[in-house]
Amino acid sequence: MSLRLGSVAPDFEAETTKGPIKFHEFIGDKWTILFSHPADFTPVCTTELGVVAALQDEWEKRNVQVIGLSANGLDDHKKWIDDINEVNSVELDFPIIADADRKVSTLYDMLDHQDATNVDAKGIPFTVRSVFIIDPKKTIRLTLTYPASTGRNFNEILRVVDSLQLGDQHRITTPANWQKGDDVIVHPSVSTEEAHKLFKEVRVVKPYLRLTKSPF
Repeated sequence: MSLRLGSVAPDFEAETTKGPIKFHEFIGDKWTILFSHPADFTPVCTTELGVVAALQDEWEKRNVQVIGLSANGLDDHKKWIDDINEVNSVELDFPIIADADRKVSTLYDMLDHQDATNVDAKGIPFTVRSVFIIDPKKTIRLTLTYPASTGRNFNEILRVVDSLQLGDQHRITTPANWQKGDDVIVHPSVSTEEAHKLFKEVRVVKPYLRLTKSPF
């Protein structure tokens, strides 16, 4: 099954560092970021999970929960968390899925088909650096895939969450390089006449490009 924007995130059961979960129950009424990393005790992944842990307050402000995944067992996950905390001066408090059998990573098409070095001792591929932003309706709203060699920019993922949540609440979209607080674009489905009624100020650059102040 191909997972596209708008698809319902597949449900699954898994063991995590916080106990067993059923994914749809875990999502509940929160926005959820499911992200994979190739393997425990690896350098790029150690920096990434440290950054995600350091952003805990920012996730909570946005009603977001994060959950990691790699193709390792629970024992390795729990030992590795000590390293993550030490190296990054954090207290990692989000769950990490144990997916040694690759069931979840196969379900979400996370396995590496490019990097011949990104495999375990048996030659079975580890995951690439996949990201799924899933809303409270269990709908996939964003997908990202980075190669194993490149760490992700989690501030960009925060930025996308801000854009998605703002667009859900107001009839707007966000321009290139938009940051929280910048001007936003009036949604194309809104006429200029209606835009002047919806928003305090509308700046018409072109008939199809109308800017207004951010509702944030």
